[in-house]
Amino acid sequence: MLAQNTGKTLAEKLGYSRDSKLLIVHADDVGVTHSVNAATIKALDTGLVNSASIMVPCPWFPEIADYAKSHPDLDFGLHLTLTSERVYYRWGPVASKDRVPSLVDVNGYFHHDWSAATKINPREVELELRAQIDRAYSMGLRPTHFDSHQYRLYDNGKDLFEVVLRLAHEYKLPVFLARDWFADRPYLESSLTPADLVLDHTVTIPTDVRPEKWAEFYKNALEKLQPGVTEFVIHLAFADDEMKAATRERDTWGAAWRQRDFDFFTSQEFRSLLREQNIKLVTWRELARAAQQ
Repeated sequence: MLAQNTGKTLAEKLGYSRDSKLLIVHADDVGVTHSVNAATIKALDTGLVNSASIMVPCPWFPEIADYAKSHPDLDFGLHLTLTSERVYYRWGPVASKDRVPSLVDVNGYFHHDWSAATKINPREVELELRAQIDRAYSMGLRPTHFDSHQYRLYDNGKDLFEVVLRLAHEYKLPVFLARDWFADRPYLESSLTPADLVLDHTVTIPTDVRPEKWAEFYKNALEKLQPGVTEFVIHLAFADDEMKAATRERDTWGAAWRQRDFDFFTSQEFRSLLREQNIKLVTWRELARAAQQ
């Protein structure tokens, strides 16, 4: 539904009933490796994964930018990126490092993580995000939405959230937000305008789910899906040598994790569950168009 609008829900604006179950199946981190790109493209081809977002600072961005440019009807957003969390596989800012000193470590990469001692300058965040957006547009991308790598722009206070919201308004694009988050982060809701688009729910698999319980988790989530618009945030790749090397320091969001997500969301089981539960897939492109009504 819309953030502060008591009229039609977003589902109704899309032409569905208020109690319809609508789902975006969204692949994160596109551009981070060739393996992620290849798996995401194959998953999008099935029609079961119907949205993705791209990390502009990462080494394999040019490959997926070229693909997105040649497939303008697909639902590609920008996964705005301010951290480089892997130990041996790193990336840094698109803007000149000397213009965003609070965002980089001593080696010029984005920080692995942000601690209480990491003082992030919101003005530098805006400069870097603009550089990422400008690079995407200059390489032919026409993004459908913005979201935030590791949720950094949502979880670190009003100042950073207002940066991405301001850019979303400027570029006339929605930014991924879910009503689920408002209770713990009240500054999110208080920053919004009545025109801002807000999803009802979001689902991502917890880090403590065992591999043998993977499909069971997603099946339960689909069977319990609530009315409204929900985004499943998933992470795709093939568990090949490239992905194993890039993520070898920990299993979380690593090669095997991403292969499991790919296997489930391209499966006949998932297709059948959508049909059995009467769940309809929608995209960010459709949502943005409907919200303008």
